[in-house]
Amino acid sequence: MTLEITLGPLLFNWPAEDIAAFYERMACEPLVRRIYLGEVVCGKREPLAAATLLAAAALLRDAGKEVVWSTLGLISTPRDRRLLQGIAQQDELQLLELNDLAAMSLLPPDRTFVAGPLLNIYNGSAAQILIDRGCERLCGNIELSLAAIGEIHRACPDLEIEIFGFGRLPLALSARCHHARQAGLSKDTCRFVCDRDPDGQTVQTLEGAAFLSINGIQTLSHGVHTVAASPEDLRTAGVRAVRLSPHACDMSAVIAAYGRYFETGDRGRLLAQLRACDLPGPLVDGYLEGAPGMRLAADL
Repeated sequence: MTLEITLGPLLFNWPAEDIAAFYERMACEPLVRRIYLGEVVCGKREPLAAATLLAAAALLRDAGKEVVWSTLGLISTPRDRRLLQGIAQQDELQLLELNDLAAMSLLPPDRTFVAGPLLNIYNGSAAQILIDRGCERLCGNIELSLAAIGEIHRACPDLEIEIFGFGRLPLALSARCHHARQAGLSKDTCRFVCDRDPDGQTVQTLEGAAFLSINGIQTLSHGVHTVAASPEDLRTAGVRAVRLSPHACDMSAVIAAYGRYFETGDRGRLLAQLRACDLPGPLVDGYLEGAPGMRLAADL
C-alpha cells in the first residue's frame, strides 16, 4: 500500500491573496490528491477567507483534487454554531472533517465525515462510536503513539487512518484570544492581529527558551513535527495517509521530501531536506514513539 500525502487545513490567518496563490500552487502538486480547506481555529476569521477558499475549492476540484471541508475545533458562540449549520447543509461541499464532537448533532444522519485530529479519540471503542455515526476516516490525535494507532486499526480494520505528519502541532484551543490579549485588545475587538504571524508567534519561557507558539485562540508547539517511523512501520500500523500542515515555508519542497521518503525510507535525507525549507522551528518527533512531543528529531 502506497502512503498517501494529504494537505491539512490552513491554521493561520493569511491574507486572501496569499491563500489564493498558495492553493494555485497546490493544484499543480501531483503527489497530493486530498486537500482539506476551511477555518478550523477561529470563527471570526471565516468571513475574511470564505470567498477565497470557495474559489480555491473549485480550482482544486478542476485540477482533479479531492476537497474535504474542515470545520471549527471549538464551537463556542451562536455565530460558530450558525457557521457550522450552514456548512453542514451545503451538499456541494461533499465530505466534511469534524473537529468538535458537537458538530455531529448538526449533520444529516446519512452524511459521512472525517474525524479530525482535534477530536479526543484514543481507542477503538471511541472510534467505533464515530464509525456508527458515519465516520469513514480518522486523523489520529497528535499525541497518539504509533502503537496506539495500531491498536485502533486492529479494532476497526475498515476505518481509514491518517496521521498528522508535518507542522507545528495543534495542542489546544481557548475561549480567549492570546494574540488579542498581547496587543491589549479584547477577543471581540481583536483587529485580526494574528495576521502578523503567518506561522504563529513563538512563546518563550522565563529563561528565554522558545517553548510554544500562539495563533489567535490556538496554542501550538514551537517545534515542527515530522514523522519518526519508517514507511513500513506506518503501513503495519494501518496508516493510510500522512497529513502535512500548511506553513509559510516552501511547501512544494516539503511535499517532495515526503514523497521521496515514502519511496526510499531514507530518514536522514528527509530531515536534511526539511531543515533546508526555512522552517519556523526545529524538527521534533517524539509523540509517535511514545516520547515527549518536543523531542528533537535526530538522524538515526
